Amino acid sequence: MKDAAFTDESQLAQLGHAQSFERQFSKWSMLGLAFAILNSWTALAASLSLALPSGGPIAVIWGLVTAGICNLSLAASLAEFLSAYPTAGGQYHWVAMISPPSLKRGLSWVTGWINLTGWVALVATNSSLASTLIINIISLEVPDYDFKRWHQFLLYLGITALTFVVNAFMIRLLPHINMFALVWSIAGFFIISIVVLATAAPDYATGEYVFATFINTTGWPDGIAWLLGLLQGGLGLTGFDAVAHMIEEIPNAAIEGPKIMIYCQYIGISTGFLFLIVLLFVSGGTANAQTIIESSSGPLLETFYIATSSKTGAVCLLIFPLICFCFAGIAVMTTSSRMTFAFARDGGLPLSYLWWRVHNGLSVPLNALYLNVFVVVIFGCIYLGSSVAFNAIIAASVVALGVSYGIPVALNMAQLRRKLPERVFALPEWLGWTVNTIGLVYTIVTTVLFLFPPAIPVDGTTMNYCIVAFAIIIIISTIQWIFDGRKNYEGPRITIDEVRRGSMVPDSV
Repeated sequence: MKDAAFTDESQLAQLGHAQSFERQFSKWSMLGLAFAILNSWTALAASLSLALPSGGPIAVIWGLVTAGICNLSLAASLAEFLSAYPTAGGQYHWVAMISPPSLKRGLSWVTGWINLTGWVALVATNSSLASTLIINIISLEVPDYDFKRWHQFLLYLGITALTFVVNAFMIRLLPHINMFALVWSIAGFFIISIVVLATAAPDYATGEYVFATFINTTGWPDGIAWLLGLLQGGLGLTGFDAVAHMIEEIPNAAIEGPKIMIYCQYIGISTGFLFLIVLLFVSGGTANAQTIIESSSGPLLETFYIATSSKTGAVCLLIFPLICFCFAGIAVMTTSSRMTFAFARDGGLPLSYLWWRVHNGLSVPLNALYLNVFVVVIFGCIYLGSSVAFNAIIAASVVALGVSYGIPVALNMAQLRRKLPERVFALPEWLGWTVNTIGLVYTIVTTVLFLFPPAIPVDGTTMNYCIVAFAIIIIISTIQWIFDGRKNYEGPRITIDEVRRGSMVPDSV
């Protein structure tokens, strides 16, 4: 920055916090982390089971276009907030800064809990996707494999443990890991696309199948089914607020943060759109559609197998997205722990003084990592009781993050976009109103729809347990508010003096 008063540390100090982490991430390694979390082409491909039965290729392709426009609008909307308030608290901090005084504490509290829930659920989502791909490989290679839900639960736990170990003990390697994750993801995108197009030639699906075929096996009316299929696109493009929660670890935060938030959306939408078109063309079209939807190996691996006519070739190709999800899990755990750290720093969690401790030797919020792992294990227990746990965990992450995006945008619009202070990144008024409106409408619609069961009729094992997870979080946060928050939570607190003198219990503002 040109003026020393606006250096990263002084700007953070003006927001009430001391520098707790070294700013070791460059803008490129932070872009790597942001894209490792989105990994749009990988997430979209691995979650084909969400959209193929719920709209078919029309939902896959045009659902992504719809979700892309809406998520890009949300990203641009939040980039303004990030430029104005570059703090790891993200949405709950922004809400506190622009809310009317009478609503500040309550709205900030709710936003913080919802945002934190979304990030912890996203950790669970990545472990879920990675474990699903491993089960798919076993199912392809061993046709008589008798799948049990606890098999996947154990894989889920193992992948979660891996993400914890890397985050706890390899902090210095994280920027390099994220850079490699970006390279690996882009390389996988090109290698898989070239291989499947070459091996499937000339038996491609028709353009009509790829761009204009509708399939509905959910039991819902066609319109509802297509809207439910948006969950695939929503998953592939959510989590872009990662850079906000990591903003205290990059230089020139107010300038570079908003750019990274928007750039990762551009990369995600473009690679995801192209990759889904490739997959649909090499799938063989209508003749193979039902086989792909019902395959025990999963839609992605089955598509690879159809394209390559080789189990070995299909498995080798699947290794790219599998490792991408391991990288994504690491990056999401990093971000989620920083969100936990920030919210605890402001007194938003039970026993907050424990969760915002930074381990002296490891230089990481170790207790926040432990808390994340514990909650992710609880999320994973859904696997033991529901055959559609995959949908429930994904819906929980997408809905929670979406709501946390929508609250600050709605508040800003309600106050005629006049509450944000002068900032480096500011949208023209006409564009600001446009993207704010698109993003908010999308948030409202998807929040309602993604709580629906993925198919009907519904029983105890096929209901969408996302609503149960939210109910538990609401109960915990309400109890915490009654016994602690309403008395002590004031929104973002001044903690700079406490850090400087070594105290881990922040004073109230």
